[in-house]
Amino acid sequence: MEVINLIVLPTILALFVLFLHFITRIIKLRNLHLPKGTLGWPIIGETYQFFKANIEGKQIRFIQERMKKYDTKVFKTSMFGENIVVFCGPIGNKFLFSNENKNVQVWWPSSVTNLLRFSILNKVGDEAKITRKLLMSFLNPETLRNYLPKMDRIAQHHINTHWKGKDQVVVYPTIQLYTFELACCLFLSIEDPIHVTKFSSHFEEFIKGIIGFSINIPGTRFHKAMKAANEIRKEIKIIMKKRKVDLEDKKTSPTQDLLSHLLVTSDTNGRFLSEMEIIDNILLLLFAGHDTSRSVLSSVMKYLGNLPEVYEQVLKEQLEISHGKEEGELLQWEDVQKMKYSWNVASEVMRLSPPVGGAYRNAIKDVTYADYNIPGGWKLHWNVHTTHMDPTLFPNPEKFDATRFEGEGPTPYSYVPFGGGPRMCLGQEFARLEILVFMHNIVKCFKWNLVNPDEKFKFDPMLEPEKGLPIQLQPSHYTS
Repeated sequence: MEVINLIVLPTILALFVLFLHFITRIIKLRNLHLPKGTLGWPIIGETYQFFKANIEGKQIRFIQERMKKYDTKVFKTSMFGENIVVFCGPIGNKFLFSNENKNVQVWWPSSVTNLLRFSILNKVGDEAKITRKLLMSFLNPETLRNYLPKMDRIAQHHINTHWKGKDQVVVYPTIQLYTFELACCLFLSIEDPIHVTKFSSHFEEFIKGIIGFSINIPGTRFHKAMKAANEIRKEIKIIMKKRKVDLEDKKTSPTQDLLSHLLVTSDTNGRFLSEMEIIDNILLLLFAGHDTSRSVLSSVMKYLGNLPEVYEQVLKEQLEISHGKEEGELLQWEDVQKMKYSWNVASEVMRLSPPVGGAYRNAIKDVTYADYNIPGGWKLHWNVHTTHMDPTLFPNPEKFDATRFEGEGPTPYSYVPFGGGPRMCLGQEFARLEILVFMHNIVKCFKWNLVNPDEKFKFDPMLEPEKGLPIQLQPSHYTS
């Protein structure tokens, strides 16, 4: 009996303490002036409504309806089993971007953290800063400019192989062949088409399960994504093992690609990344480096197909660059710097059709914002739609107007397709080159008409056309 009491009494006491903690928490929340909004159903919250809006291509409506109903500055909701506060407008973006490690830290749904375990995406504080600096020493403009001719060669080969000689092309899956081949080449030196295709097949499963509930049961998206991620890691590990030997035997250059760079480069403290850190960071960059660009380029093809006057101006700029080069000469850094109008077009495309909706943070302590109280531990979200489609920031926001990006450009913190602050997208410069190199080559070869001019785009999890965006090709009047 005494033994039973020794077990039961502490258990009852522990449960009582938990109950008191729960009641105290409820009372505290009731006394707080929380942002307006609804937390929806327990655990599920408004996750279903959010995903439904994404699949219907109406994420903007999900956000705008709640801004209008509750508050244009900030509102609360619940998704992925978490209480979430959505920050709206440039002031909200500035608060989140400028308070890293002060009031907020990065947070992602558990599906993301489980799939991208040791990558920079899950690092915080000084560890995140050190890892970012190490990765940026490869992804900065000074380094990437050396790879530009190779990027041009890959784009030309891709168009010659998958576009020329065809009357119709389905853009979204076809462009992935270009963006993924480019990422594989620059990050891992994988150039064999069969190897690239095999690698690519795993990424489709991986990407589909990256945002959502991390239910690891056979048949679920997350389970398939975990299996795919493990297969990708095995492939990278095999390549890494051989690369280490080649580097030791001086059969390859330390500057060959990102993998070599990470194997031979230490951080500011003299520490090298572990094998798993290297593998997971390359996994992250392979995913981000090709999938977001595929989304942007598909949207670029849509807008250029629908707006012939914009297409003609892009073509004119690209022809001026080509006319100043010798036959067969590949693009150089100076050429890309001349593509100002083309990049304004791509920027306006990303304003209207951003490839991702936003990102998340965690309140590391109680925060007061816009006269509301936000408890520590609550999750925070910034969303591109709160600024990109704001008529006070972008007059006639539904209209395509590349001139918005001339001169000083948009108001600070209003245009955020790459995020901002210490967490700004690592691959921003890589994406810029990837997009411009493709635009340069495709407009010189073709004009095109959309088979379905009103085809809808949806977030799943990246922005993608529902039917893949089929187009009818016509040879351009320019012959390269």
